[in-house]
Amino acid sequence: MSTPAGLLLTPGAGANRESPALVAVEHALADVEPALPVRRADFPYRLEGRRMPDRAPVAVAHLRAEATAWADELAVPTDRLLLGGRSYGGRMCSMAVAEGLPAAGLVLLSYPLHPPGRPEKLRVEHFGQISVPTLFVSGDKDAFGTPDELAEHVAAIPGPVTTVTLSGAHDMRGAARQEAVAAAVAAWVISLRESAT
Repeated sequence: MSTPAGLLLTPGAGANRESPALVAVEHALADVEPALPVRRADFPYRLEGRRMPDRAPVAVAHLRAEATAWADELAVPTDRLLLGGRSYGGRMCSMAVAEGLPAAGLVLLSYPLHPPGRPEKLRVEHFGQISVPTLFVSGDKDAFGTPDELAEHVAAIPGPVTTVTLSGAHDMRGAARQEAVAAAVAAWVISLRESAT
């Protein structure tokens, strides 16, 4: 397992890189010792002013380019980067890693297991190809997947999985909730560093 050198963080479908939840994570990782650099990145549809999220092949290709650029800037290979994001962003990062993008781990915030009210429309077919350490941080009232549903499906991931369940829904609104999410990510990053040494 490689020691993380940076985190590439992406927003949910209805947000951008300035999402308060992402900013909170960046601030929390600036306070760990040593600080972990974070790059918050938008997807092409957001950069182009469109509202409809990119399809997976476009988003995954964009993530590959963003990860390569961020790794080059940090002078490390991409397998030293953590990749992740909230909801759609985290799902796209997990798909990129499942499709072979080397990474040190995944940070998946409010992972959307399925659309609300449609538990049969699962978005987990790639879980069996994820071998890196993976963190899931979700709310106990998330309409995109209950804690029990999450526990059932993350069992398919061959890599080490950590799940953190917080009170709240999918949207991660409110400073206290965002700080709790950020604290969970920071604690996991510290544990990854300790296990890599």
